[in-house]
Amino acid sequence: MPLAKRTLELIEEIYPICRSITGNGVRETLARVGRQIPVEVHEVASGTRMFDWTVPPEWNIRDAYIADSTGRRIVDFKRNNLHVMSYSVPIRARMRLEALRPHLHSLPDRPDWIPHRTSYYQENWGFCLSHRQLESLPDDEYEVIIDSELKPGALTYGEYRIPGASSEEFVLFTHTCHPSLCNDNASGIALLATLAGELAKQKPRLSYRFVFAPTTIGSIVWLARNGNAISSIRAGLVVGLVGDAAALTYKRSRRGDTEVDRIAIQVLREIDPTSRSIDFTPLGYDERQFCSPGFNLPVGRLTRSVNGGYPEYHTSADDLGLMRTEALAESLLAVSRILARVDANRRFLNLNPQCEPRLGDRGLLGNLGGGVTRTEMEQAMLWLLNQSDGRHGISDIAAASGLSPETLDSAAIGLVGADLLREMGPAPDHSRGVG
Repeated sequence: MPLAKRTLELIEEIYPICRSITGNGVRETLARVGRQIPVEVHEVASGTRMFDWTVPPEWNIRDAYIADSTGRRIVDFKRNNLHVMSYSVPIRARMRLEALRPHLHSLPDRPDWIPHRTSYYQENWGFCLSHRQLESLPDDEYEVIIDSELKPGALTYGEYRIPGASSEEFVLFTHTCHPSLCNDNASGIALLATLAGELAKQKPRLSYRFVFAPTTIGSIVWLARNGNAISSIRAGLVVGLVGDAAALTYKRSRRGDTEVDRIAIQVLREIDPTSRSIDFTPLGYDERQFCSPGFNLPVGRLTRSVNGGYPEYHTSADDLGLMRTEALAESLLAVSRILARVDANRRFLNLNPQCEPRLGDRGLLGNLGGGVTRTEMEQAMLWLLNQSDGRHGISDIAAASGLSPETLDSAAIGLVGADLLREMGPAPDHSRGVG
């Protein structure tokens, strides 16, 4: 389990960092990832228009606390960065509890946990604390300090591309905007960093692009800035929430039956019979942007628990104690196997599609090697000829026929040599717009 252990070590390293949709926390996180893979860091200026969105001002925070009348810090950002609502504007004031209370956020049903709250696009300020602590606060005069900055700067995201033999790309996206939350999403950041490091040692057929960016605005910015690369996307996965004990969950792309959907669902069933697949909805993480009607890309999402689907979600209880090394190992296996299957999933077009061609006349049924029987090879050729419409790949045909991908690959070599099949480039799945 060395890769899972390495992933957990990176989670432990980046967990304490105060991240948001912009700011130095994101830069520091990408710098830590950069020790494992050569991430290219991009900065997009505040105020830049991206489709219907505008890159927001940059937010950074140095300190924040609430002190009672004796000067004792009763809520302290330096003890837990979840204590401050992300994107809080600066404040320096003294106020009674009655005036302070509307700016205090807690979870009555989870009285010992600190919630995670944000106010990205509306200027506000606030503190988060356990409900038990909130209920115990006396009517006192409190010193309230948030030493933050909200001013023009940049949105920061990281990218790492592994070139393959083909210009077709598999895009993997994970969000970087959450502060000290382990499953959501230090786990996704660390898993993709580990996976990218391993994939770079191989010689893949496809090219791979890893994107580390804040959720929603980050994927919108990436899509707006990479219009020329969109047509090269063969498939994609949004990855996050991959370290807890829940079963693996795959969320289908908007189309619901793309190559990556079929392969991912098959892989998850092989790894864990309790895994599940769910239909696409326009709610969730950045698959929403990749699958928006104007792009409609073959991009699914891999998680364990889903967003909002576990009690610790967006609370201080999403900590290192929630992480499971065996779950990280299984998540790594699932993503790497999905990539390998798509990478090997060559697609062909039948050049003689009207009825079956005479295979014997072309010498395709003799001189079989590798322990493959004549019957098995003939079956493989007939399956390939029937299913090779440019959409179904080796993995799809193997699943339908029960034949091994290796047998189908061997059969494909002979059919290509006989000018009965032609290997396809990008599939129709990659077109933009509603399919």
